[in-house]
Amino acid sequence: MISPHFSLASVADMADGRILAASHNGAYVIRFEGDVRLTLSTTIDDYFERMFADPDFASVWIDLCSAEGLDSTTLGLLAKLALAVRQRFGFQPAIYSCDPGISRLIKSMGFQRLFELREEVCGAPDEATAIPVVEGSEAAVKEKVIEAHKILMELSPENRARFKDLLTVLERS
Repeated sequence: MISPHFSLASVADMADGRILAASHNGAYVIRFEGDVRLTLSTTIDDYFERMFADPDFASVWIDLCSAEGLDSTTLGLLAKLALAVRQRFGFQPAIYSCDPGISRLIKSMGFQRLFELREEVCGAPDEATAIPVVEGSEAAVKEKVIEAHKILMELSPENRARFKDLLTVLERS
């Protein structure tokens, strides 16, 4: 159970989607709300790196129960998070999904191999304070998009086929 002493902070708050984060004694919860797209990729990646830099980092849960949509860049960054957690800290993070469509999406990407999947409410607290969005240059965002899709492609042959043409176009432009 999550401690009531978590303080949530709005990591990003865009028109259609936002990301909330909570931490307490090295335990993190990251909540995706609304339609989370590549415009938040620099913010997401920056927050993950700051979280990993916390000397008390002990766990992370991803809460997708308030997400209405996740684009492939966001999914690739979540995969990157799970792979980094496994490599650096030796465990699988939990991912919570309450929407059958979101659950199908994350399963179709192969996330059951990366995360402990829970199709239930996460139970994280609701209070939030704003943290500034990290703006990325067009080139930086493009690099995040390419990196995210390469990670997704490594997860399965289906993903490789799904994103091959997109990656080719992105790398040429």
